[in-house]
Amino acid sequence: GDVGVGVKLVTLTPGNPATGRPYIQAVYVLFDATSQAPRAVIDGAALTALRTGAVSGLATRFLARPDASRLVVFGAGVQVHSHVAAMRAVRPVRRVTVVGRDASRAEAFAAELRGDGLDAAVGGAEAVADADIVCTCTTSDTPLFDGAMLVEGVHVNAVGAYLPTTRELDTATVVRSRVVVETRDVAMAEAGAILLPIAEGAITPGHVVADLAEVVTGPAVRRSADDVTTFLSVGAAFEDLIVAAAAVTP
Repeated sequence: GDVGVGVKLVTLTPGNPATGRPYIQAVYVLFDATSQAPRAVIDGAALTALRTGAVSGLATRFLARPDASRLVVFGAGVQVHSHVAAMRAVRPVRRVTVVGRDASRAEAFAAELRGDGLDAAVGGAEAVADADIVCTCTTSDTPLFDGAMLVEGVHVNAVGAYLPTTRELDTATVVRSRVVVETRDVAMAEAGAILLPIAEGAITPGHVVADLAEVVTGPAVRRSADDVTTFLSVGAAFEDLIVAAAAVTP
């Protein structure tokens, strides 16, 4: 049935991480589907982290190789935590490499993961050459690694960039990949990782092979163990609503 109506109020403050505060601050208000009465006010930053990780987990469940165990994550903020948890929920992750601009935060996160029984260490961008899954969860405006370094069979989740002019993945990564997006409308409006290669003439809009609904209900996107797959996430409002409703439903 109808899950309700939700509104998210969000602020993005680039200076916050340097002072130990989250880049994204937000609240989410959930209203009843029938009466429109307020049902809950939810920490929007926590909701955003949870839903983004959950959506990447869903994509990974359908796209990554079943035996994927080596994970590389870019970033050291809230999203990296939720993404490692999501990847572990859907794949037998044993080794995690943390790549971050802030060395102390990256090492602290790697130590936390070691305490949780994982083989975890800080590394550089070249770590993608030895990865089964790569998650990019940064505020970078420009590509984080050379797509030529990716090995066959890898799956990539890119969640940090959300503007037509910014991207965490270079053209080489996108050209090599079977690309999945949340919805084509949102991706073609906001995903620089798709729009910039289109502007370069490297791909056409048809390079997107599926959206999330088609991944779940349609034919398999991954055709072989050698396919490179990429999920480009720019965030969609329906994801917040579904997760918020699930969080408050007994």
